[in-house]
Formats: sequence, structure tokens, C-alpha cells
Amino acid sequence: MINDLWYKNAILYSLNVGTFMDSDGDGIGDFIGLSRRLDYLHGLGIDAVWLQPFQPSPFKDDGYDVADYYGVDPRHGTLGDFVEFTHAAKSRGIRVLIDLVINHTSIEHPWFQSARRDPNSPYRDWYVWSDKKPKNANEGMVFPGVQETTWTWDETAGAYYFHRFYDFQPDLNTSNPRVQAEILKIMGFWIQLGVSGFRMDAVPFIIGTKGPDVTQPVEQFDMLRTFREFIQWRQGDAVMLAEANILPEDDLEYFGADGDRSHMMFNFQVNQNLFYALASADTKPLAKALKATKPRPASAQWGVFLRNHDELDLGRLTEEQRNRVFAAFGPEENMQLYHRGIRRRLAPMLGADRRRLELAYSLMFTLPGTPVLRYGDEIGMGDDLSLPERNCARTPMQWSTEPKGGFTKGDKPLLPVITGGPWGYETVNVAAQRGDPNSLLNWTERMIRARHEAPEIGWGDYAVIPTGDSGVLALRYDWRGNSVLVVHNLHDSPREIRFKAGVPEGDRLIDLLHGGQSEADEGGRHAMVLDPYGYRWFRVGGLDYILRRQER
Repeated sequence: MINDLWYKNAILYSLNVGTFMDSDGDGIGDFIGLSRRLDYLHGLGIDAVWLQPFQPSPFKDDGYDVADYYGVDPRHGTLGDFVEFTHAAKSRGIRVLIDLVINHTSIEHPWFQSARRDPNSPYRDWYVWSDKKPKNANEGMVFPGVQETTWTWDETAGAYYFHRFYDFQPDLNTSNPRVQAEILKIMGFWIQLGVSGFRMDAVPFIIGTKGPDVTQPVEQFDMLRTFREFIQWRQGDAVMLAEANILPEDDLEYFGADGDRSHMMFNFQVNQNLFYALASADTKPLAKALKATKPRPASAQWGVFLRNHDELDLGRLTEEQRNRVFAAFGPEENMQLYHRGIRRRLAPMLGADRRRLELAYSLMFTLPGTPVLRYGDEIGMGDDLSLPERNCARTPMQWSTEPKGGFTKGDKPLLPVITGGPWGYETVNVAAQRGDPNSLLNWTERMIRARHEAPEIGWGDYAVIPTGDSGVLALRYDWRGNSVLVVHNLHDSPREIRFKAGVPEGDRLIDLLHGGQSEADEGGRHAMVLDPYGYRWFRVGGLDYILRRQER
């Protein structure tokens, strides 16, 4: 059972094939290059890689406009290269998850081209059409300020088509049973080629009803159960990781009350409140978000992240909270996106302050769920705000001081490699940090190892421990009679705290990261001083207590 639930104590690594490693000098990353970097990922301690779209595409939206679900875009290689990659990853104990972008296709997809040309095409009802422009056509855009409508007139079709995203991404009619059957076929195809699961893009839109008369979409949750049953029939330990930025009261609908829908979801509620906590040193809203998202089936898991390939969405915060985060991490207009988010990478947001970076990653590794690390963040890569929208945080991986950061031997990389200044590849790169035992890269590797050695965090129940200071967050995880307690100081000044571990064996705490221990006073309270942005991981009771339990 634990092997089937491998994702409960895993570390996921998110990357874009096109900007990770180029093997042939054309400036675009490919699967041969990615395969050559698997030993790097294995050494880092990664359990699974999540790949952004790599299928054939016009790449008007970084591959999220798919033109063929059954292939590899030639610039990334061949299907053979992909299979070689999945086999090589498996031999190193690394699983492969891929993006499943099925809410919409590219406008260039053969399905849509057939549908628009002929009202009697078998693909006509695979999309969503209207003879008249619906009254709510100017509502519900995913990219407000960039999009003007969700319904666009198509001269060839003689009708309006629906697109929740850009106008070159027409929505699939996912309520159509034939479309659902095709989705299962796509899943089965990639599982057969070595994939261990899917990060499902835009899940609320996939399962929501669509049409010109739909003013309030209704979620069709049975669709998620169908997807899950299929992938687990094809591969028992395959997973479905849902992107669903929803309210906590809807979480169980997406997980399934019996854990029979999504295996995992990203915890956007915790993510947004975490950044508010980092900006304000106020952990009360974060603790509230943790409590609100605590209910979930035993087999379900949250994906915990700091940054990903999209902007940092702050839409769930209050206006006051959002402005506080903007002021701290994205004060300039060109750092913000859609009036609701920040389009920067983590290291520049935190001013390259090593103390704050360590604090943020320590929080990510110890909040309830499975950590999801974005490529390049392990070395503190920066961003290029001169690039449009989200591309600023999708620049090529910086491997060395070689030209173009060692990403490519060509002169024209897919996106410009960050050059010069504090974030340039000359200063921030893997090779330089690998040789420095105190580098962020080597620190991250040590933290991943520590996280693997504390399965209580991934598997256990948890409780927020009162510290008497709203800027200091303490969590205790309990699993199979063992406990781990983590403490984080979000203040920029030292803090002395006193607390009780809350379990009978809690009089003794063994520091998992720095050595040493804490002994409680006669009242069972621990007293400790935390450095500015300090963090501590403890095993409750110590090793001798665990051995005594095992002997019994």
C-alpha cells in the first residue's frame, strides 16, 4: 500500500523540456539533453519529474496549445527519445509525470480544423459553438486585461466558439462522451510509454459544463472518478495531480470523500497565505488556511509549492493582504500580472537573502503535503522582467559559466539566458555551487535528504503548536507512534519562544538539522531562541525513545 502511495513522501521537480538542456545546439531543450541531466536530478534526491507540455504545438502559449496529443514536438526530439528518457529515469528510481492539457486544444489541431470547416464533421461537437454571441461573453476570462472575450467569431465555421483561455485555444466539449473516451485513450498512450501520472491542467474548467446558455458552470465530478479508475487500471500506482484553485469547502469534492477522485491537488490556499506570512510575519491566516485544508481522505495528498511556471496568484487574499504582498515582493507594475499576481522567481522576490530563502524552502519542505520544486530554484535563479508575461520566470537553466550558461552550444536559445549582473549565469550556476559545500544547491540537497528521513511530514496527522508569537509557526506531525516538530521564525529579528510539544514523550527534542537537543522544564515547556528567519526541525523523544518503542 505504501508503494502505491509513493507520492505521500516524495519530492517533485517541475521543468520545461525546452529550457532545461539542449543537446544538439538548436537552442531548444530536448529529451536527449534532459536524459543527460538525470544523474543531476538523482543526486539532488528527486523522486519524480513533472514535465510541462512537449507535444507538437504552435507554441503560442508555451506548449499549452496542443496540436497533437500523441507525439513529441520535433524540436524536443522523437517518441523514441521520450521512451529512452522514461526508461533512464525509471532506472534511477525517478518517475515521470506529464502535463495533461485537455480543457482546450490549439486552434491548429486537426480536430478543430475539421470542426470549423464542416458542420457535419465528426469533430464539430467536440467543441463548443454558438450562432449568436452569448450575453456573458465578456466575463470569466482567465487572463483579464489580455483577453477581451471568451467567445470568438470564426468566419470559416460561421459561428462563435468558446475559449476560456486565449482565442487560439478553443475549449473541448468535455461533457461529450466521445471526448471523454479520447482523453482516456491519450492517458493510456502515455502510460504505455512509461509515464507514472498526469498533472491535469485547469481541472475546474474541464469538469465544468460549457455552452452559450451556461451562466454558472456545474462541476461533473464523476469525470474525475472515471479518469482515476482508468489510470489505476492501467498502472496501479499512477497518480492524477489536479490544478484546481478552489475554496476549501470544495476540496473533498475534488479528492472524493472516499479518496476516489484526484490523488493530489496543489494547495493554492496555503501557498497564497504563506506568501502573506513571509511578507508580514503574521502566520495567523496561514494557520487558518492549514486548518481549512486539513480534511482530506487518507490516500489524498496536497502538492506544496512556492513558485511554479505560472504567476504567483494572490486572488484568494483580501485586498489589504494582496497589497501587502505586492509591496514586499512585487512593488513595480512590471512585476505584477493580471492585477492579481506576481510574475517573478523566488530568489529576486526575497532579495537574494539566503536566510529568507532557506526559511521559505524549509517551510515548503515541512508544510503538510508533497513538496514541488521548480527547476532552477535550487540554485536561486533570477528572472528577466524584459520578457513578456510569464516568460520572465521561464528562462533556460543555468548549468555553468560556459557561453549561454551551458544550456546550449547554439547562438539563439529558445528564451534569452540571463546574462550579467547578480542573476547572470556567470554568477548563478550549478557548476559553481556544486563545488561549494555551503551553496544553496548543496543546502537544498541536504534538506531533501532530511525531508525523506522525516516521513511523518508526508504521512502523518498534524497540529499547530501555540508559541505565543504570531510570527513563529510551529507544527507537530504524528505517524505510527513517532513525531516530528518544526518551528519557523518569520520575523527579521531574534525571537525567544516557549511551548509544549503536546505529546507525552515531548520532554526531549532532538535537532535533526544542526545537532543538539532541547530538554523541557518541570512544566513540560521548551524554551529556545530563534535567529531572524530561523528554523528548527526536531524529532520528538529522540532516537532512544524510538528504539524503545520498536523493542516493545
